[in-house]
Amino acid sequence: MRIFRTLAMTALTCGGLALGACVTGPPPKSYVAMRAENPRGILVVPALNSTVSVDAADYFVSTISRPIAERGYYVFPAHMVKRLLEEEGLSDAGLVHQADASNFGRIFGCDAVMFVEITRWESQYIVISTSTNVEFKYTLKSCETGSTLWSDTQAMSYSPQASNSGNPLADLLVQAVVSAIEKAQPNYIPLTQQANLIATHTVGRGLPAGPYSPDYGQDREQFPD
Repeated sequence: MRIFRTLAMTALTCGGLALGACVTGPPPKSYVAMRAENPRGILVVPALNSTVSVDAADYFVSTISRPIAERGYYVFPAHMVKRLLEEEGLSDAGLVHQADASNFGRIFGCDAVMFVEITRWESQYIVISTSTNVEFKYTLKSCETGSTLWSDTQAMSYSPQASNSGNPLADLLVQAVVSAIEKAQPNYIPLTQQANLIATHTVGRGLPAGPYSPDYGQDREQFPD
């Protein structure tokens, strides 16, 4: 729990620094539709994997439920969701994302559906440098009207830092080894967790406090209509 909270604080701090460094930020979000619908239960359907990594969607699903729940919403168990969707003939994520949001309300009794598209999930290796990158598009839709209540896009990158021992040749060798390890076993999970935290928790950009949060109804200044 302590590690997760540290990661959350780091993610939000980095997000705040990134926003502060921009001259012009993205336009403010409107939470009128979100507050009008007042969703309590959010169904997270399998992510649409638009990358060449066959495991990306399975890794992603293990990271998304917790940050949404922390914002005060009931999140349907991922394994139960997958099983029921398969029983309904929706085993393919592409078909799921094309379906009308109201269908999920009928099947699960949820108020809103979270669709996530994975647009980047890769580890690039150039000479002695490795960069691991992820990018996600989030869309929350109403099960009653099918309209979009909230959306966001997050991209994260990680590159192993070069050592600085004072010996250029030794540093070069160390960097080559570190980059090779990252290429062989890129760790996407921390990047994905950070992206999800920033998307859902950032003040004025993320999800307003849900009905199961102690801040419910008290954060209108941070998430204005």
